Amino acid sequence: MKKIILSTLFMLGLMTTSVYAANYVIDTKGAHASIQFKIKHLGYSWLTGRFNKFSGTFSYDKNNPSAAKIVVNIDPASVDSNHAKRDKHLRGKDFFDVKKFPTAKFISTSYSEDASGKAVLQGNLTLHGVTKAVTIDVDPIGAGKDPWGGTRRGFTGTTMLKLKDFNIMKNLGPASQQVELTLNIEGIQKR
Repeated sequence: MKKIILSTLFMLGLMTTSVYAANYVIDTKGAHASIQFKIKHLGYSWLTGRFNKFSGTFSYDKNNPSAAKIVVNIDPASVDSNHAKRDKHLRGKDFFDVKKFPTAKFISTSYSEDASGKAVLQGNLTLHGVTKAVTIDVDPIGAGKDPWGGTRRGFTGTTMLKLKDFNIMKNLGPASQQVELTLNIEGIQKR
């Protein structure tokens, strides 16, 4: 009888924990999220840009952060480096080849948070038809009520990607072999 009671309490504990997980939609409509990149230009300066179109969802439980999950879909044709001719080149076969690979996607596989709030998000990024495991260093920004009666939660994260890992073989010089991505994510809790 004691084993049955303990098993029942354990199962109720698991069910209760999952009740506290909140699901969020990334706020791209309100322009409160961004995916930015920077890469060295010839080793002399930074070329920066962003992806204007992306969407995603995430779940987060403050009592069980390791259960967090995120999915982000990116439209590589929305690349914006503030230079139309360069953006056309980035969409072409030398880089994103958006006609052949019209979407990029990140799906998390694990999330861990330390006592200071710093976190590591791991997952699989599919870009240019290649799927690779990536690690994103995450800083939780904050969470709480918004002025419109909703609840929001935000994070920022950074990672470095080697272009050749995703079969982007264009030679940009030795200083330009990898790109830094910064993700600023604000989610609106689903009701």
